[in-house]
Amino acid sequence: MGGQLIADSQTVSYMLIIPAIDVRHGRAVRLTQGDPARETVYGDDPVAVAREWEAKGAPRLHVVDLDGAFAGGPKQHSVIGAVARAVKIPVQAGGGLRTAEAVEAAFGAGVAMVVVGTSAILDSDFLEQVCTAYPRRVILALDARGGRVAVKGWREFSDRSPEEVAEGVASMELGGILYTDILKDGTLEGPNLEMLEAMARQSRHPVLASGGIASLNDIRRLRTIKGVAGCIVGKALYSGAIELEAALAVAAEETLRRC
Repeated sequence: MGGQLIADSQTVSYMLIIPAIDVRHGRAVRLTQGDPARETVYGDDPVAVAREWEAKGAPRLHVVDLDGAFAGGPKQHSVIGAVARAVKIPVQAGGGLRTAEAVEAAFGAGVAMVVVGTSAILDSDFLEQVCTAYPRRVILALDARGGRVAVKGWREFSDRSPEEVAEGVASMELGGILYTDILKDGTLEGPNLEMLEAMARQSRHPVLASGGIASLNDIRRLRTIKGVAGCIVGKALYSGAIELEAALAVAAEETLRRC
């Protein structure tokens, strides 16, 4: 299951816990609410960070080219490729993947899944094209604030809500939808459970939760939401607020919410 989300989210019996590795200027960092001025550096070698998460049992990694997200095109292609080659677990990667050629290059570098946002939101033909070429290997990123979907490195906003976008892509062969609450991202204030519940109800695709996850209790609460297939965890892992092994144990607990 690590390399691909299941199209029917109701068949998922446990949650994926996916460590995030955000790459900026070649280093592993975390931003607060996507603000480049609020950066914390967690490692000078993203490959070493990836190997550490793999050794601790991570089933998958979420790698973001922050430079690419801000610039509008891949900037850390070589670093992401090095990460994908260095580990045996699947890597999903995003950040600046706004053309079919960029998506193809990411797969060529060895990633298992790609995460697309801006171009997918602004151009449904692009999303249809890459989903057709790589069925169930494309994850749609819906990054939202105030009920509107953000684009272009979270610096601009569309006039569409996450629910509207999810409804519009229902027929596409996506690998999942990654929902991030921008105001929660990097804050350790807990996820936006209300919005995640709304997304999970609306989406035909499994949902990955991101933003604000700060404790094992947050993970337990996410597990009660039918349709949430996994969560991206960043700052909580790097700060030690959550130990990956403990999070994995919680994710594997028996649950009453599925099927």
